[in-house]
Amino acid sequence: MLLSSLRTTLFYGCRNVTKGFQHSTRSPQPRQWLVKRGQSTITREAGASSARVAATVPSVATNRTVGRWLIGCSGLVVGAIVLGGVTRLTESGLSMVDWHLVREMKPPQGQLEWEAEFSKYQQFPEFKIMNHDMTLPEFKFIFYMEWGHRMWGRLVGLAYILPTVYFWKKGYFTRSMKGRVLGLCGFVFFQGLLGWYMVKSGLEEKPESHDIPRVSQYRLSAHLGSALLLYSASLWTGLTLLLPIHKMAETKNLTQLRRFAKGTGGIVFLTALSGAFVAGLDAGLVYNSFPKMGERWIPDDVLAFSPTLKNFFENPTTVQFDHRILAISSLTAITGLFLFSRRMLLPRRAKIAINLLTAMAYGQVALGISTLLLYVPTPLAAIHQSGSVALLSLAIWVLAELRKMPK
Repeated sequence: MLLSSLRTTLFYGCRNVTKGFQHSTRSPQPRQWLVKRGQSTITREAGASSARVAATVPSVATNRTVGRWLIGCSGLVVGAIVLGGVTRLTESGLSMVDWHLVREMKPPQGQLEWEAEFSKYQQFPEFKIMNHDMTLPEFKFIFYMEWGHRMWGRLVGLAYILPTVYFWKKGYFTRSMKGRVLGLCGFVFFQGLLGWYMVKSGLEEKPESHDIPRVSQYRLSAHLGSALLLYSASLWTGLTLLLPIHKMAETKNLTQLRRFAKGTGGIVFLTALSGAFVAGLDAGLVYNSFPKMGERWIPDDVLAFSPTLKNFFENPTTVQFDHRILAISSLTAITGLFLFSRRMLLPRRAKIAINLLTAMAYGQVALGISTLLLYVPTPLAAIHQSGSVALLSLAIWVLAELRKMPK
């Protein structure tokens, strides 16, 4: 009886196990569902990852955004150059006798603070020699001119640095663009330090000198030159991102036109830079006649300093003479570029750029002659300085229109 019961139990147990095994073999749906779910999850994650990568890769849209940003930054640099020129023309650049990155962002408040600031200014050569009878309201004017220039410089710095951080995180920059943008931001920082280094040269006591207190023309030229380089690099990079390259047949004439345009742009840049030496030495006030300098084409004192090389940077007569020669050379080169381009079939935008460059060149020469003959009135001189940047801008635009198709 016991053996019979045990045999029955084993029989039914084996039968149930066999049925369960057959059922699991015939019904694989749970396992397939788990596999499909895993595959779909992987697919979704891969799709999301590829979408994120696609969103961070620079495209035409991101290049357009970066290009507009750089054009805007270059416009702010122009504002700084113009404001700096007006500050120089109104002799306001030495009114702030110290430099603080954050603390000076707030101008003096109240009578006591203004008197304390005025008292600091009175300790330096410009007040002792030139402005010893200056009143507090007059000091406020020159102080606000220099303060506005410095605050504009900080605005330029923020306009470069903050969007750079944002675009970098968004992945808007290519590898080469990252290097360019870092260089531009570094140049902004260098420009600020160079500005203070320039101002310091005008605050130093110079007992051996009988000249009026002024900043070093070398440092002024370096400050303006670095601003022009920053502007040119920003404008060029922005234009190359925004303007599509023209598909032009690579001919010998086109190659020569490109070289001509590059040389012309270089002369325009040098002419603008030489204006800094004219401003630094007040060389616009030594010979106020045109086309001759006084009664002669070449004045007697053009090489009065020794050694001879010193005349080109420290002799006001030579500096004005050089500026005249460079201005005439720029006008001649631009006229030649215009005439040479007329013999070629160029895209419409390139023709417009060359025509505007030519018109601006003649207008700038007329402004320069008028400024000279009228003994450098501040409004006209400021327009003339602004015109040099406009002329440089048009030269860069011409180069951007004529650039080669990348291989």
